[in-house]
Amino acid sequence: MKSKDENPQFTNWYENIYKKSLIKSPEREEEFTTCSFKPVEPLYIPDKADSNYEEKIGYPGLYPFTRGIQPTMYRGRFWTMRQYAGFGTAKESNERYRYLLKQGQSGLSVAFDLPTQIGYDSDDPIASGEVGKVGVAIDTLADMEILFDKIPLDKVSTSMTINAPASILLAMYLAVAEKQGVGKDQVSGTIQNDILKEYIARGTYIFPPKPSMRLITNIFEYCSKEVPKWNTISISGYHIREAGSTASQEVGFTLANGIAYVEAALKAGLDVDDFAKRLSFFFNAHNDLLEEIAKFRAARRLWAKIMKNRFKAKDPRSLMLRFHSQTAGSTLTAQQVDNNIVRVTIQTLAAVLGGTQSLHTNSRDEALALPTEESVRIALRTQQIVAYESGVANTIDPLAGSYYIEHLTDSIEKEAEEYIEKIESLGGMISAIESGYVQTEIQQAAYKYELEIERGKRVIVGVNKFQIREDEHKDLLKIDLKVQEEQIKFLNKVKSERNSIEVSKSLSELRKAAENDVNMMPFILNCVRNYCSIGEISNTLREVFGEYKEHVFI
Repeated sequence: MKSKDENPQFTNWYENIYKKSLIKSPEREEEFTTCSFKPVEPLYIPDKADSNYEEKIGYPGLYPFTRGIQPTMYRGRFWTMRQYAGFGTAKESNERYRYLLKQGQSGLSVAFDLPTQIGYDSDDPIASGEVGKVGVAIDTLADMEILFDKIPLDKVSTSMTINAPASILLAMYLAVAEKQGVGKDQVSGTIQNDILKEYIARGTYIFPPKPSMRLITNIFEYCSKEVPKWNTISISGYHIREAGSTASQEVGFTLANGIAYVEAALKAGLDVDDFAKRLSFFFNAHNDLLEEIAKFRAARRLWAKIMKNRFKAKDPRSLMLRFHSQTAGSTLTAQQVDNNIVRVTIQTLAAVLGGTQSLHTNSRDEALALPTEESVRIALRTQQIVAYESGVANTIDPLAGSYYIEHLTDSIEKEAEEYIEKIESLGGMISAIESGYVQTEIQQAAYKYELEIERGKRVIVGVNKFQIREDEHKDLLKIDLKVQEEQIKFLNKVKSERNSIEVSKSLSELRKAAENDVNMMPFILNCVRNYCSIGEISNTLREVFGEYKEHVFI
């Protein structure tokens, strides 16, 4: 670290930003030294930091946030270790959450089953065979009460990977908090709530774009007034990357989605600094260690510029790209599954060296089945070893100034900007999606990548090189078909015991709200409190808004 007398910009950062932030959030209680007992300073900068450094790279906690959004980064506290989990019934998932919290996890992340993700009850014919398979089944508030039983919602933050019915699941979460005596102003967490990437890459949509965007801005408005600690959207590049995009496409398309959400909120009459500071992002941590580190730095810098220059945001928090990351599920192989532990370790390092705010590490056996408790524990331990033993969290943005890292950061930022400009020329992200431009770009990148693997130009260890003969895998976690029977039985019980008059009344009031230009969140919350099911609420909105039909682009 440079002497405070040698550089006035550094002196300003150290005295007025870094030291003052320590008053609110002190450094971790440990010695910051190498394994050889050499002291590690908070930040390192060039001997001669020129204007290019100050403008493009700068200091942690200051615009353009290339080196991180917090002045202390992990010297203050580690990223949130938030393992994504959920399967079977709410009771089974609750047991897994409590196990993970006992193992040192610092936040929850909920995976919902496919029927829940697309707004169908477990007894709907379309849900047959999918109940509880890829996540937990949630039909009514009664399930949500069980899911968070004995988990204090004023002390644990929760991320929910839910999009089309995000408003309904958020309402259920708030209703559970109410029953625990926890005020809305005490609840913290994130809903994904990113419908545009569903049209692009994932497919769990319900409604057409226009009413979907209305639901999203309704959530922005409601939470800005009622749930101030809640992150109202997690704009997701993760699934774009899983679909086969390049790093630059992941950044460009994700930030273009972000622009669309900001524009929709402004059009709805919201002030940018009222909602922008609660926006968050979700990125993929892929295999190319150095490219991924540069990708995160580039995304942070580019978003800060967009919010400052395009949307004239004045609150520094509105300029900050805060992001959750998850290791790349698409890189996991069914062959030699223990190799996946190494892949996940590399990807964990990429996320941490890139400055993530929270992280989920995939388990070694996820290419075959839902992860076992042992596999989940290894995945969590991977984060803990990187945090406590690797030394990479002891200084801020340790790879800054590397010729290669800075070149990659500049290159990804430039290419991402070009994608955003192209999308603008097509009329914005919704028009670009409807024309098939975004989907086609991702498909072409995915095809090129797979072709390289098939031709042996890109080696995947254990798949196209270094293969071995393997025995059949045992002890995989499988979801019993009885889960669906149990879930339907419980749903019928809830419906038989609730007040049917209040159910009909609240659904009718929601329909009227949907037909008129009013915020739907209070009406959805009222439905949830009366134990209306996710299918009943979604179908009420389907009748007003219709359903989105996928376009096929060749």
